[in-house]
This record gives sequence, C-alpha cells and structure tokens, in this order.
Amino acid sequence: MRVLVKGAGVAGLAVAHALHARGADVTVVDPNEGFRGAASWFAGGMLAPWCERESAGEAVRSQGLDAADRWEVMVPGEVRRNGTLVVAPARDLGELQRFASRTTGCEWLDGKAIAGLEPALAGRFRQGVFFPREAHLDPRRTLARLRWRLATQGVSFFRDADEGSFDDCVDCTGAAQIGKAGGLRGVRGEMLYLKTWEVDLARPVRLLHPRIPLYIVPRGDGLFMVGATMIETDFDGPVSARSLMELLNAAYALHPAFADATVVETGAGIRPAFADNFPRAVRDANTVFVNGLYRHGFLLAPAMAAKAAELVFGKLQQGSQREGMVS
Repeated sequence: MRVLVKGAGVAGLAVAHALHARGADVTVVDPNEGFRGAASWFAGGMLAPWCERESAGEAVRSQGLDAADRWEVMVPGEVRRNGTLVVAPARDLGELQRFASRTTGCEWLDGKAIAGLEPALAGRFRQGVFFPREAHLDPRRTLARLRWRLATQGVSFFRDADEGSFDDCVDCTGAAQIGKAGGLRGVRGEMLYLKTWEVDLARPVRLLHPRIPLYIVPRGDGLFMVGATMIETDFDGPVSARSLMELLNAAYALHPAFADATVVETGAGIRPAFADNFPRAVRDANTVFVNGLYRHGFLLAPAMAAKAAELVFGKLQQGSQREGMVS
C-alpha cells in the first residue's frame, strides 16, 4: 500500500513511522527545506502528561502516558527520563498549590530536596513539586534523527509528489490548514535559546508566575531553551520585544546567572489548535487529517500517528471486503 504523508514536522514524521512499521510504502512531501516552517522546530520537547493535565483535559494525560516509550522506539537513546520540577517564588506559593491540586503524579519537595535534585537552585526556592515519571527530549535532534532513520529504512522524502499515484494520503501540514480546516486557529509560541556555563540543570524546570509561566529545558553544552508564550494569533513574524523581555525576566527569576547568558537564538512558531485544544486524526473523503496538536506536539504525536495508521489500514480492510463482495 502506497501512502503519501504531507508535512515533515513532528506529526508527519510520527505518522510516517507508524505507517512504515505496519508495512506501508511511505512517501513524505514538504515544500520546505529541512524543518523550516515546522512549529515543532521551536518546541520544548517535554513529555509531561501530568504537568499538562494542570491546564488541559484528561485526554491529554491519558493519550500522552506512553509518549516516552513510543519515542524511545522511534529514536532510541533520545529520551531523558529525569522528571519535571515545578517551582515558584515564595510570594506565589498559592500558584504552586493550585498547580499541584489540578493534577496527579507529583510529590512535594522542600528547599533541601530541591537542592538535592538541582544543586544550581540551592537556596532559591522553599518548595517545589516534582513529577518523577515525566521525560523530555531535544526536538531538533529527535526530528533530524527520526527523518534519517526513516530514510535509511526506505521512506522517501520529496518536496512535491503526484497525490493521484498513491492509495491514500495523510495530511499533517499543521498551521498551513488554518482558514481551510473548520475550527482550526493559530496560537503563537515564542521562545529563545540561552547559553551559559554558570547554570547546570538535569531536567525541565517550570517557574510559575501569575503573568508569564516559564519553562527552561536543558539541551546540553550550556544551552537552554526558554519558552514559551501563548498568544492567540497566527502572526508568524519575529519575537516581540515584550515577549523577549518577559522570557528573559522570568529566566532571571529562576536563576540570576541567566542575566549574563548569551542569547543564541529567538524564534516563533504557530501552533494549530481546535477549540478544545485537543488534536484530531480524522478521515475526510480520500484524506486522513492529523492536526491541532497545539502545545502538545511531541507529547501527543505518537498517539495521533497510531490513530492515523488505523484509519489508513481500516480503509484498506474495507476496500478488501468490498472487493470480496463484488467477486
């Protein structure tokens, strides 16, 4: 069965992997070179179903529980299972208590325990919440490695292809469908990369703040990804001055050494989202659409890819049944 996958971001590559694993002959097309234009290029890469449950529906947690295991299969060695630490300034202890009350899978830490977990934060926070079963990965390394692995396994990559020559099609073009897919909107996420050798973190750290919640994810070699804004717009221009100041101020609040860090990169991506902020994998005529991953791209892409593969192979089975009836 020949299947065309449109889009080579996190959804497209996860779908290609799921289809190839079930024996399909897969071709991936994307007009952009590399990962330019993919929102997943600017992602945090946090596989954090319990943290995300604080502000998302139960389906996000349940569908993301095995994300780390699925990614380990797709890109062995890329998943870091160090958990997630959530902290807040003493004046915002209420925010931390509210966060913990809205989810599960966590344990409270005092200042000494925080220092034991992250020595760089010693003496900076009186209390924190730790999610030991969560994980993270580096999205850029992961995307590049997954594409390479797929290519070596026989998946073809092109900038364009004749859709009519395939048995089925899966559209994973994300924000390109805004204005075309009903109910799909854009949510702008801005981020930056900082480099400093004065801070060492082993896991993603989330800093709660009433105005600008922040996460910092270590990438190794002194590099940290800092994100992310959530702005209801599909404007895809450069990072705004306000967002840059807020992200930098929040990073400084986590650790003053970030004030002397080098700003290596800033970037913005448009996250496609439906009204309930939960993705869809649905068939419409001859195309399966996977979209609306919002801020849960790496967390939910494996589950959505599995659903897309079921829709593709379900069509194959239905076709076989119809052929049997005719004969």
